[in-house]
Amino acid sequence: MSLSTHVLDASRGQPASEVQVVVERRLGDAWQHVTQACTDTDGRVSNLRISGSGTHRLRFDTGQYFAERNVPTFYPEVVVTFEIDDDAVHHHVPLLLSPFGYSTYRGS
Repeated sequence: MSLSTHVLDASRGQPASEVQVVVERRLGDAWQHVTQACTDTDGRVSNLRISGSGTHRLRFDTGQYFAERNVPTFYPEVVVTFEIDDDAVHHHVPLLLSPFGYSTYRGS
């Protein structure tokens, strides 16, 4: 199954490049590291390969992103947890980001 994300810096109206993204999968009471990547110049990570249905999460290192731009932030990390019930389908999880808020949704 493939997973992608797109991070947009809503405060600047631009893609958020060089954001570290970690993918984890829940196994019982613990989280297992699956893979990680960094957003490209367009704010995208296009092909995160994961396998299996179940609960997964994306961890975005927003603290480092804003620190490199000398911008204070209330959210040093954004964690988006989601459920995959059909691992044959591509999943896209966009993140709209600002220093003091964020939103996400299931994309296509």
